[in-house]
Amino acid sequence: MAQVVIRNIDDAVVERLKARAAAKRQSLEQTLREILTEAAIPSRAEVIEELARGRSLSPPLPAGAPLAEDLIRDDRDSR
Repeated sequence: MAQVVIRNIDDAVVERLKARAAAKRQSLEQTLREILTEAAIPSRAEVIEELARGRSLSPPLPAGAPLAEDLIRDDRDSR
């Protein structure tokens, strides 16, 4: 796992983080890990943007092309 060093954090901020950790009966390190992990979760807008970017890489389906669910249904019905 990677390590991160953050310098020049205001003392009051560190004290609030220590208090938050103590309230959860966690170490400061564990609390900071949770905060950073949550902050790294992509927002809904970021997910939508990534999906749109992925869709733009695929060629559009030809007009009248069968949908995947229709192909699956036809396959099931043929059994």
